[in-house]
Amino acid sequence: MNRCLTVLCVLSLLITLCIAGPDTRAQEEDRNKPPINYDTAQPDDEVARLVKQLEQGNISLDWNAKHGWLPSVLKSLDISRSSQTLVFSKTSQQNRKIRPSSPRAIYFNDNVYVGFVQQGDFLEIAAVDPALGATFYTIDQTQSDKPKITRATHQCMSCHDTHKTQDVPGFLVRSVYPKKSGHPDFRLGTTSTDHTTPLEDRFGGWYVTGEHGDMRHRGNVFVDDKIKGSIDREAGANKQSLPPQSRPDSHLEPTSDIVALMILEHQTQFHNRVTQASYTARQVLHHQAEMNRLFNRDAAYRSDSTKRRLDSAAEELVEYLFFCGEFQLTSPIKGNSRFAKQFEANAIRSARGRSLRDLDLKTRLLKHPCSYLVYTDSFVSLPDSIMSIVKTRMLEVLTGADKTEAFAHLSDSDRENILKILTETHPLFRD
Repeated sequence: MNRCLTVLCVLSLLITLCIAGPDTRAQEEDRNKPPINYDTAQPDDEVARLVKQLEQGNISLDWNAKHGWLPSVLKSLDISRSSQTLVFSKTSQQNRKIRPSSPRAIYFNDNVYVGFVQQGDFLEIAAVDPALGATFYTIDQTQSDKPKITRATHQCMSCHDTHKTQDVPGFLVRSVYPKKSGHPDFRLGTTSTDHTTPLEDRFGGWYVTGEHGDMRHRGNVFVDDKIKGSIDREAGANKQSLPPQSRPDSHLEPTSDIVALMILEHQTQFHNRVTQASYTARQVLHHQAEMNRLFNRDAAYRSDSTKRRLDSAAEELVEYLFFCGEFQLTSPIKGNSRFAKQFEANAIRSARGRSLRDLDLKTRLLKHPCSYLVYTDSFVSLPDSIMSIVKTRMLEVLTGADKTEAFAHLSDSDRENILKILTETHPLFRD
């Protein structure tokens, strides 16, 4: 069976069924030649390390009669059940088993995503590798003394290496217009969502629990076949429990928490931009080195084109991590699971108790609008050639040297608080 890790086809990651075209083939060539070598490189991510532990017999996975390897995999990867989000849109490799009465469940932490389909053939797993970006794996949902986690490579890339993932192996969350069967009505379009997306365009094809006041979204409801393109957003608003049709008892948790969904949206595209910055730095400098040898230039020479590409990739990352263009909430958001409390509990805190994981949920997602993912290995491991630019730009913004329109949403107190948090808690900023 072709096991395109739908993951984020897992991950919604609602993914349209894509057909590889010329652009996809060109990207495949780029990622599979030096300096990336995506398919042949040995990953060094949390799932790859779990695979080694299993092979060495240092740990084992326990089979669960109801959910297969899922509970044990989540425990081994330190992923909380409270991160559960449920997507019922038929947009996955296992879509024949996905429907409103049998949604796919997605669980995640800062670096790993796990997708579970009821009665599915395999678990879908995706991780963030500092050098490769998104890496994809499967594990057969069959009881065994020696369960095996297998890496999936090029078969996933028609969906997970496109402009929607910043043209690198990555992740995405999609919002569609679902029919009652779970099939998306693609004639009405789809939306790749992140923290900039208006709430009214989010969560189509997902179950959503929690409060969001007067704001509305596309979750929990279906397209009205009688009125083309019509969905009743009011009917799906402010749900405190999953609908009976979702069979709540069949899931690890009785929720599909709105806060978890919003965090999921933010961090998937953050990972993509970090990978894009990393790929850009390594690819353009690899090309520059070849040109320098060809024209007998000094090895340190960088063309204007090389500098522009590095600056552009760094700027995109800096703008995203500072939440430029974030959709402003007009009503408070409140989840109805343990997710928010557990998310904040994992914080690295300053002397005054502040953290980049502090949630706001009144007018914006985070109290201090700088992504908590700057602590991840993938960000910290960015090549020096681009990290130096990213760090310089971050400091220019936080010290007030840059007060351009793009960063106008950051107040003086925002900048001061973020800078203090970073200088006290982040190894790259302590000096």
